[in-house]
Amino acid sequence: MHTPYDIVGVVGTGAMGRGIAQIAAQSGSRVRLFDTQAAALDRAVKDIGAQWDRLVDKGRLDAAQAQAARERLLPATTLQDLRDCGLVVEAIVERLDAKQSLFRDLEAIVGPDAVLATNTSSLSVTAIAASLQRPQRCAGYHFFNPVPLMKVVEVVSGVRTDAAVCDALAAYARHMGHTPVQAQDTPGFIVNHAGRGYGTEALRIVGEGVADFATIDRILRDQVGFKLGPFELLDLTALDVSHPVMESIYRQYYDEARYRPSVITAQRLAGGLLGRKTGEGFYRYVDGKAQVPTEPAAPQVDEIPPVWVSTRAARRAELYQLLKDLGAKIETGQSPSPSALTLVAPLGFDITTVAVVERLDPARTIGIDMLVEDAATKRRVLATNPATRTDMRDAAHALFARDGKAVSVIRDSAGFVTQRVVAAIVNIASDICQQRICTPKDLETAVTLGLGYPMGPLAMGNRWGPANVLEVLFNMQTVYGDQRYRPSPWLRRRGAIGLSLLQEEA
Repeated sequence: MHTPYDIVGVVGTGAMGRGIAQIAAQSGSRVRLFDTQAAALDRAVKDIGAQWDRLVDKGRLDAAQAQAARERLLPATTLQDLRDCGLVVEAIVERLDAKQSLFRDLEAIVGPDAVLATNTSSLSVTAIAASLQRPQRCAGYHFFNPVPLMKVVEVVSGVRTDAAVCDALAAYARHMGHTPVQAQDTPGFIVNHAGRGYGTEALRIVGEGVADFATIDRILRDQVGFKLGPFELLDLTALDVSHPVMESIYRQYYDEARYRPSVITAQRLAGGLLGRKTGEGFYRYVDGKAQVPTEPAAPQVDEIPPVWVSTRAARRAELYQLLKDLGAKIETGQSPSPSALTLVAPLGFDITTVAVVERLDPARTIGIDMLVEDAATKRRVLATNPATRTDMRDAAHALFARDGKAVSVIRDSAGFVTQRVVAAIVNIASDICQQRICTPKDLETAVTLGLGYPMGPLAMGNRWGPANVLEVLFNMQTVYGDQRYRPSPWLRRRGAIGLSLLQEEA
């Protein structure tokens, strides 16, 4: 089996090091696996062997392939054993001084053409390489856990990395069965950078008292199609991992408002509510299963008042048809009657602002999120304002639940939930492209494979309209006065001229 690197060194036998060693040996390379702790090295070799036994049992490897891979996995007792490696990948503790020290030692051992790659997820590749006599040979090679199953790897170029090194690492990733994406050396690279919008915006929504954790998770699963809601995801990754990443990227970008972390995760981290692994996070876990609060049933209402729809409502024709299908009595006058339930559907504005601007009675005004077409969503989301009467809230809830579709009622929020989170995701992704950190194609690949989103963030923006996402951001910035919501030039320009967010400049 021909391989781009005949002999590969892996330093570090944690989950990442074991995974990298496993797929490298499976691909045909001889792998010299090193750890400063002999016991840890012995455990790693046994664990990797056990993984191959499981793959044989599942029919994914035959016995001969597994045996050949075992023979290619060679424990190294000292760093000197790595001297003949064409590639060495470090997967040690996430500390800059430790990685720099290791690479200085390795540079004195390996050949002049050997590539030194770091699996860092949050440190600067440029800074790691700065300790080398030949920083051109150093690049980022960021795999995701579990390595054999997460089929994407970020190939990261430091400011002095030779382009040929990144090309060779990308080719080797493909040889191992992974999909490489190439990125410039920036905080968070692609995946951790692009992932900032999902959790941090959801945390802001909670912080404003708009909705609870479970409601936000339900909305984003059912309206957008995320496999896990943001708080389910934070519980899975654990706050001792995710919160420091939030803080690191925010600080490395000199307190860029788009990446601002939340006091909520800082407090919960301090209190030990880390997530699944501690049995309690945003949810409590019993026998590994989240204890999710029961969703309240739709209220029983004797009579639904007539409904008047704002002339400025998003998807107004579609909303009218939905109301007809639900059997609502619809008013079509220029203004609502004194008894009408007043329905607005803004993009980016809150219900209070719309009621004031359109001179509507706030006590009878309810908002509905129409960013996503109703036929494509499993859940409808309504929002009250501080003055909304309970009878009007209950009537709207009962009406929109008539056909059995789930309904969530939240408090007033500029952009509801879905608009806010989608806009944050699309805006940050657009700015990654604007900064030329990676190509739009690699961004989409990295996020769909690395984060498991239902579609790439740029495709998400195209799906619901760059102009609509722009409107959400502009209006949210008006409501909140926060630079967090300023649109990226990539999004602003493409939205203005009706161009796909995937479109690169000539």
